[in-house]
Amino acid sequence: MSFPVKTCVVCGEEFELKPDKPGFANRCPECSAPDADEGADKPTLSAEERKAENEVNAERRKVIRDLLYRKDR
Repeated sequence: MSFPVKTCVVCGEEFELKPDKPGFANRCPECSAPDADEGADKPTLSAEERKAENEVNAERRKVIRDLLYRKDR
């Protein structure tokens, strides 16, 4: 089975687009590698920080919902 041949939008090289290729479908694996590493730089949150963030997001959703569906329009 042959895979489709694509041209990289960054470097212009042709590459085979394989199903489990990491990165973008229009970039070769070499040009996609730096983008895949960006997720590793994200700091991890502790349990308390995640809980606080979830509570803030829940309150934000509640306020937005209240503003959208107010009865006094």
